Amino acid sequence: MSINDELIWQQLNGQFCSFKAKVQTQNFCRNEMNVTGLCNKSACPLANSRYATIREIDGRCYLMVKTIERAHLPSRLWQKIRLPRNYAAALSKVTEELEHFPKYLQHRNKQRLTRIHQYLMRMRKLALRSRPTLTTVKKKVEIGRA
Repeated sequence: MSINDELIWQQLNGQFCSFKAKVQTQNFCRNEMNVTGLCNKSACPLANSRYATIREIDGRCYLMVKTIERAHLPSRLWQKIRLPRNYAAALSKVTEELEHFPKYLQHRNKQRLTRIHQYLMRMRKLALRSRPTLTTVKKKVEIGRA
């Protein structure tokens, strides 16, 4: 973590962060790029200049990598890397892309990929299953016939 990141974290933690949700036991983070969902220094996407996370967009997994060189362009701050649908291939791609990142971040991203991949499989399986169609009964029509 650089000195700049340290200053940003001190400001966010000590003063105010719009993504922080305080609960009696611990603090949560509502930022969609947060890997863990917890508000701490190592998991904060705002306070880390080198950061990565896994996101699911329209049924596909993407590795989102924050690059320092793009800090002056907030709209292009995150590099979006599309991951293959095959779990093993996606895992190896994450390992390859996050080779020089901290081990904590690598491990958390792999866990997130596993969880997202499992719920995508469940969604695909549920979409294939046939469901009975529900029809509405209009009271006026039913009463009028009797």
